[in-house]
Amino acid sequence: MTRGKQFAKHGSRWMTGTLVLAALLVFAISGAFSREPGQIKTILDEWDAVQPPAPPEIKPVTLDPADTAFLVLDIQQSTCNEQQRPRCVQSVPRIGRFLEQARAQNVPVAHSLTSTGRPEDILAGAKPAPGEPVVRSSVDKFYSTDLDEFLKERGTRTVVIAGTAANGAVLHTATGAAMRGYRVIVPVDLMSADLYAEQYTAWHLVNAPGTRRQTTLTRSDLIDWEK
Repeated sequence: MTRGKQFAKHGSRWMTGTLVLAALLVFAISGAFSREPGQIKTILDEWDAVQPPAPPEIKPVTLDPADTAFLVLDIQQSTCNEQQRPRCVQSVPRIGRFLEQARAQNVPVAHSLTSTGRPEDILAGAKPAPGEPVVRSSVDKFYSTDLDEFLKERGTRTVVIAGTAANGAVLHTATGAAMRGYRVIVPVDLMSADLYAEQYTAWHLVNAPGTRRQTTLTRSDLIDWEK
């Protein structure tokens, strides 16, 4: 047998053996993943095993009116009604009382709407006063609006955030504010969603890397103003 024929013969055997080995390897790997799928658990598999952490601490806060602004987010008919979000409706009188306090301290106030909202849709208890701006955006009210410019022009360093949904506008606008260097104050009685979303938002704000160093949770009755 010539060297060429020997090479072809042995090369063919080598190629065949390699293909068989590769096929066995693929089969073994696929079998490892399909044989016992219960060993690979996701959060959905362990959902019922999750225990909520202890409630985050609520802290009293004293604010300087000279560098504080109040943001009232998405208190409009389509997002704050008895059918979709009754907890929001319940929060409106508290938001209204805090609005009165903020205005009495000459604190700048800004309002927001969803991307499809209209100023006339804002509920009566949270209506903007003359001169108070209304921005329109999705969940982050800094996105594609002049909110940051409005705050910086007034020397704002601290924002108090109220509104709905807690896990939407409140969470994402608070994150946007924290990432821009603002101190963020969230009165938990002035934010609304369903119970789980409010719980998650409160936990996230003081535990997540983007917000935890900048955010304080409080209640509106625990906020005082420097004289």
